[in-house]
Amino acid sequence: MSTGTDSTRSPGFAARPDYRVDIHARRNLVRATLNGVRLAETSRSLLVDEQDHGLVFYFPRADVLVDLAPSDAPSTRCPYKGEATYWSVEGDGGEPLCWSYDDPYEQVARLRGHVAFYQDRVDVSVHQAHPAVSGR
Repeated sequence: MSTGTDSTRSPGFAARPDYRVDIHARRNLVRATLNGVRLAETSRSLLVDEQDHGLVFYFPRADVLVDLAPSDAPSTRCPYKGEATYWSVEGDGGEPLCWSYDDPYEQVARLRGHVAFYQDRVDVSVHQAHPAVSGR
């Protein structure tokens, strides 16, 4: 893993090259809902297993079923993933429901074009993969 100092490389990995941010493509159906309204559904999610954090599913933007609007929440910078932008459901005006890394560091470039929903605000559920994996 490269640990240079230009803007495409994570300063976090330069300081802690042993830090883990593992990204796994999953084919299970993953769904995000809010009060029974389906916000996103995909069988092309990315499961991010980041050291010191819980598991997070990222949905391709194309699989988000509602219009998202930039939230009033200021962007933040993760030393391992880059600058996060926060999103609300368009017309809702409420608190942010998801975030994205629109220009992630090169080590986690696969996150580009994906959003992750707050699991304490949105129900994120994992369902069967198709075709199912069977033990028979």
